[in-house]
Amino acid sequence: MWKRDEAVRPASAQPVAPPPQTPAPIGASSNHPGTNQKVENDIVNIGKSVVIKGELNGSEDLTIEGQVEGTIQLRDHVLTIGPNGRIKAQVFAKSVIVLGQVAGNVTASEKVDIRDNGSVDGDIVSPRVAIAEGAHFRGSVDMQRKGAPAPNQKAAQPATGTVAAANATTQSPAAAPQPSAPAAHRAGA
Repeated sequence: MWKRDEAVRPASAQPVAPPPQTPAPIGASSNHPGTNQKVENDIVNIGKSVVIKGELNGSEDLTIEGQVEGTIQLRDHVLTIGPNGRIKAQVFAKSVIVLGQVAGNVTASEKVDIRDNGSVDGDIVSPRVAIAEGAHFRGSVDMQRKGAPAPNQKAAQPATGTVAAANATTQSPAAAPQPSAPAAHRAGA
């Protein structure tokens, strides 16, 4: 019986070894055919000694070990604040992982994760929030579902009015004069 493996064997009796591969540097991606290395997403690192003041926008996942003051916008990507990261900024990202310190509001479309020794002083708006034991958080949490209007939009303003109206309704029966017992008795008779 014919087997394909036997028909394709090289003429020499010695097995053919694959060429040696050198390891790729950390964070590098490999697009060479025939390699078994996984292609990784682009991840940008901001080192400990880097200080950024102003607006930071990007279309890649970002890890910050340095200092950033201002605004960070990575709407479709993951932002990781490393253990040495010090952020004084408004943060907008798909997902935010906090290992360092953040002073400012954090808005994430998927998740905010404050890990051990991580610190957030500011408000969080995200559908999912995780705060590890040993983490620090001071602020408010708004766990909006996807597609829900943001608190700054006009749709949220009637809800505030409704709450005020509900409070007024709750208070008005107590303030309204109650009918006397004989009048209630006469109405029922």
